[in-house]
Amino acid sequence: MSYNDQYRPGGFGYLPVVTKNIIIINAVMFLATFAAQTQGIDLVKYFGLHYYLAPDFKPHQFVTYIFMHGSFTHILFNMFGVYIFGQVLEQVWGPKRYLVFYLLTGFGAALAQYFVMYFQVNEIIDWYNVRIALPDIGADVRSQLIENKINDINSQVIVGASGSLFGLLGAFGMLFPNQRLYLYFLFPVKAKWLVIAYGAFELISGWRNDPMDNVAHFAHIGGLIVGVVLVLIWRRNRTHFY
Repeated sequence: MSYNDQYRPGGFGYLPVVTKNIIIINAVMFLATFAAQTQGIDLVKYFGLHYYLAPDFKPHQFVTYIFMHGSFTHILFNMFGVYIFGQVLEQVWGPKRYLVFYLLTGFGAALAQYFVMYFQVNEIIDWYNVRIALPDIGADVRSQLIENKINDINSQVIVGASGSLFGLLGAFGMLFPNQRLYLYFLFPVKAKWLVIAYGAFELISGWRNDPMDNVAHFAHIGGLIVGVVLVLIWRRNRTHFY
């Protein structure tokens, strides 16, 4: 498959229907979030993705969290990526397959982050179970520390289309590996190397587990992996299922 003029991004008015509506829905939800805050309503509480053991968890959050964002820069960069890569992939696949891809990569991103959070909970419990054998900590203290750490994880909320965006980036790199993209609008990089670099960066950042870093790096990796896997599956079965 070659990247030619028919796949080059156009203006907003010429966006394919799914890509355009994804951007519109995200913008509406972003504005609604801040408007609702003035009325004492926390939309992130209802639509952001909480850990499955958290009191505020609801199943619909696996979908709705993809359309929520925490800041202007967050939504700006995510929607810019959707604008650049989404419209190209929607032209290649058609609206239905593209929508399925977008939602599945978002779901995969959520599951990846869930796995990390589950590991963190069990790591906390195991660590404090070891500490109980030492004389400087008692059972009551251990239980309280475990409860506090688990409450910290239960209070975390995942929002944003970054997982789906990384899926789009991975798919674009698979379909157009030698297409040059401009990093920071200045430095030309082939799509395949950009995907590899971003994946490595997210893996390293997630592994470092910087307590000051509130980015869900493993969600990004999950979206990227699901995106690559879907492209590989669809390559093997070239018959469209729509």
